[in-house]
Amino acid sequence: MMMMKGEQWSNLGSTMAAIMFAYAMFRQYFPPQLQDYIFRYGKKLSNFMYPYVHVTFDEFIGERMKKSEAFSAIQNYLSDKSSSNAKRLKADVVKDSQSLVLSMDYNEEITDEFNGVKLWWSANRTTPKTQQFSFYPGADEKRFYTLKFHKRDRQVITGIYLSHVLKQGKAIAADNRQRKLYSNGGGQGWLGHRSSSTWTHVAFEHPATFDTLAMDEKKKREIKKDLVKFSNGKAYYAKIGKAWKRGYLLYGPPGTGKSTMVAAMANFLNYDVYDLELTTVKNNVELRRLLIETSNKSIIVIEDIDCSLDLTGQREEKKKKKKDDKNEEGDPISAMSKNEERKESEVTLSGLLNFIDGIWSACGGERIIVFTTNHVEKLDPALIRRGRMDKHIEMSYCRFEAFKVLAKNYLDIDSHPLFGEIGNLLEETDMTPADVAENLMLKSDDDDDEEEEVETCLKNLIEALKTAKEEASKKAEEDARLKAEKEQKEKEAAEKEQSVKEDVTQDAVSAKEVKDNGVIH
Repeated sequence: MMMMKGEQWSNLGSTMAAIMFAYAMFRQYFPPQLQDYIFRYGKKLSNFMYPYVHVTFDEFIGERMKKSEAFSAIQNYLSDKSSSNAKRLKADVVKDSQSLVLSMDYNEEITDEFNGVKLWWSANRTTPKTQQFSFYPGADEKRFYTLKFHKRDRQVITGIYLSHVLKQGKAIAADNRQRKLYSNGGGQGWLGHRSSSTWTHVAFEHPATFDTLAMDEKKKREIKKDLVKFSNGKAYYAKIGKAWKRGYLLYGPPGTGKSTMVAAMANFLNYDVYDLELTTVKNNVELRRLLIETSNKSIIVIEDIDCSLDLTGQREEKKKKKKDDKNEEGDPISAMSKNEERKESEVTLSGLLNFIDGIWSACGGERIIVFTTNHVEKLDPALIRRGRMDKHIEMSYCRFEAFKVLAKNYLDIDSHPLFGEIGNLLEETDMTPADVAENLMLKSDDDDDEEEEVETCLKNLIEALKTAKEEASKKAEEDARLKAEKEQKEKEAAEKEQSVKEDVTQDAVSAKEVKDNGVIH
C-alpha cells in the first residue's frame, strides 16, 4: 500500500513538471498574438463547457449611496438555512438582547433546494489592495452574496425562486425587526479616520406612547388618524404626484413634550428615528447624502430648528461682522473669527428646503420629517409653510385633560376630591407637563401609605400651582410697571424733544423778525 501511494505521488510530480515545462515552452516560443488568441478562445470554450450560472448581489448600489434591499432580504432569508447547514456562523443580537439571528460567515457556502432544483449560496467580501490603519475594520470592504445554479434551471431561478427569496426575507425582517435610533456626526473616528457609514445607531427603546402622552384626547385622536392615513397613503400620494412624505412642526415652550411626541409617533407607526444634528453637517451635499441613506418607514427629526443653524437672515449679519473683523490685521479676535468661520456648517436655507421637498426628497418613501422649536416666530416662513411642514402641532402648557393622563400614569387614579381645585388652577396658571409630572412622582413603594402619598402629591401640586400663579402675577405686575415706566420715559423724551423743537422754532422766528426790522443787538 505504501509503495502504491509513493508511486502515485511520483507520477503526480512528474505530471506537474511536464505541465510546467510545456507552459514555459508555450510562453517562450509562441507569438504573443497567438497566445492571446488561444487564451481567449480557450476561455470561451471553458465557459461553454461550464454548466453553472453565477449571480452577484452587492450590499450597496449606486456607488455605495444606498444599501440594497435585495441584499438585506437575502441575508434574512439565509439566516435559517445557515443555522442548520453552515459550519461557520455570525451572530447578531435582536429583540431586546433576548434572541440571536445567525448568518453564514464570509467565504462560506450553503445549499438550498426549491421545487426540486438545487442551488448554492455563498457570502463573500473583498477589501482594497492598499490597506490603511483604521479603528473601523472593514470600513472600505465590499460585501456581496453569490448565487450559483445550473444553467438549465435559469427560468425557475430568475422567474420564481428569487421572488420567493425576497418575499420570505422581508417577512423574516418584519418578525425580527428591532427599531433603531440613528444619529449623524458619528462618522468621524479616532485619529481623524472617517467611517464609510454616515449614520450610527442604537436600539430605540423609548417607552412613550400616545396613551401616556399628556395631551387633550381629542387632539391625540386627530394626530393618530393623520398618521394612519399617511402610512396607508402610498397609492394616494402616487395619484396626486407627490413624494410619499409628510412634515410635522412641533412648537411650544420647553418641557411641553415635543421629544416625547416624536417617540410616541415612532412607537405608534413602528418606524425608525433619525436624529439629524444640522450643526455637524458640512454642506448641502452631505445633507443630501444623509437623506439618501435613510430608510423607508422612518421619522427624520431636527430638534430645536431655530437653534441649529442661522437660517433667517442672522447669518448675513454674522458674515458681515466677520468681514469687518478680517480688516483688523494682527488682531487675535479676528483670527478666532476666521477659525470659527472655517468650522461653521455651510448648510443653507435653500439646501434645507431641497432636503425637505426637493427632487432628492423623493428618493425613497414613507418618511416623516419633524421639526421642533421653542420659538416658532423665529423661523423663516418658507421653511414652515404648508407642503413642507404639513401639520403644525402646538405643544402647550398642561391643562386639566392632560393632567388627568398624568394622574393616571403616575398615581393610577381617575378621580379625586382635589381634582376640582387642580383643574381651576391649571386653567389660570401656565405650568408645563414636565413640571406637573415632577410633583406627581411617588416617593415611596409602600402600598400601605399609597393613598396618603397620592393625596400628598396632589397637595404638593396645588401648592406648586399657587406659587407659580403668584410668581406669574408678580411678574405681570413688574412687567406692567416696567412698561409704564418705559412709556413715561418715552413720553417725557418726546415732550422734551418737542420743547426743544419749539424753542428752536421760536429762536428762528425771533432772528427773522430782528433781521426784517434791521435791528442789531
